[in-house]
Amino acid sequence: MAKGKDVRVRVILECTGCVQKDSNKESKGKSKGISRYITQKNRHNTPSRLELRKFCPYCYKHTIHGEIKK
Repeated sequence: MAKGKDVRVRVILECTGCVQKDSNKESKGKSKGISRYITQKNRHNTPSRLELRKFCPYCYKHTIHGEIKK
Protein backbone atom coordinates (compact mmCIF):
# COMPACT_ATOMS: atom_id res chain seq x y z
CA MET A 1 0.00 0.00 0.00
CA ALA A 2 1.47 3.34 -1.05
CA LYS A 3 1.64 6.25 1.39
CA GLY A 4 0.48 8.90 -1.08
CA LYS A 5 -2.71 7.05 -2.08
CA ASP A 6 -4.42 6.99 1.35
CA VAL A 7 -7.76 8.78 1.48
CA ARG A 8 -7.67 9.52 5.22
CA VAL A 9 -4.58 11.38 6.36
CA ARG A 10 -3.36 12.42 9.79
CA VAL A 11 -3.11 16.19 10.30
CA ILE A 12 -1.78 18.38 13.12
CA LEU A 13 -3.84 21.37 14.25
CA GLU A 14 -2.01 24.24 15.95
CA CYS A 15 -3.49 27.17 17.89
CA THR A 16 -3.24 30.35 15.84
CA GLY A 17 -3.46 32.60 18.92
CA CYS A 18 -0.49 30.99 20.69
CA VAL A 19 1.65 31.12 17.55
CA GLN A 20 1.06 34.88 17.17
CA LYS A 21 1.81 35.55 20.84
CA ASP A 22 4.90 33.32 20.84
CA SER A 23 6.42 34.97 17.76
CA ASN A 24 5.96 38.50 19.15
CA LYS A 25 7.76 37.95 22.45
CA GLU A 26 11.21 36.51 22.81
CA SER A 27 11.41 35.23 26.37
CA LYS A 28 14.59 33.72 27.74
CA GLY A 29 12.79 31.76 30.45
CA LYS A 30 9.87 29.42 30.28
CA SER A 31 7.62 29.50 27.25
CA LYS A 32 3.97 28.76 27.91
CA GLY A 33 3.77 26.52 24.87
CA ILE A 34 1.61 26.02 21.82
CA SER A 35 -1.56 23.95 21.82
CA ARG A 36 -1.61 21.16 19.22
CA TYR A 37 -4.18 18.51 18.36
CA ILE A 38 -3.82 15.47 16.09
CA THR A 39 -6.80 14.40 14.00
CA GLN A 40 -7.68 12.85 10.65
CA LYS A 41 -9.31 14.27 7.53
CA ASN A 42 -10.59 12.87 4.27
CA ARG A 43 -8.32 14.13 1.49
CA HIS A 44 -11.04 13.92 -1.20
CA ASN A 45 -13.75 15.78 0.77
CA THR A 46 -11.41 18.41 2.29
CA PRO A 47 -8.51 19.19 -0.06
CA SER A 48 -7.87 22.62 1.55
CA ARG A 49 -6.31 23.23 4.96
CA LEU A 50 -8.51 22.31 7.91
CA GLU A 51 -9.45 24.90 10.57
CA LEU A 52 -11.44 23.97 13.69
CA ARG A 53 -12.41 25.76 16.90
CA LYS A 54 -10.78 23.84 19.74
CA PHE A 55 -10.00 24.61 23.37
CA CYS A 56 -6.49 25.92 24.00
CA PRO A 57 -5.23 25.22 27.54
CA TYR A 58 -2.59 27.97 27.21
CA CYS A 59 -5.03 30.72 26.12
CA TYR A 60 -7.80 29.33 28.41
CA LYS A 61 -10.43 29.77 25.68
CA HIS A 62 -11.70 28.31 22.42
CA THR A 63 -9.57 29.48 19.49
CA ILE A 64 -9.10 28.56 15.85
CA HIS A 65 -6.64 25.73 15.34
CA GLY A 66 -5.27 25.52 11.81
CA GLU A 67 -3.59 22.67 9.97
CA ILE A 68 0.21 22.79 9.78
CA LYS A 69 2.76 20.88 7.74
CA LYS A 70 4.49 17.90 9.32
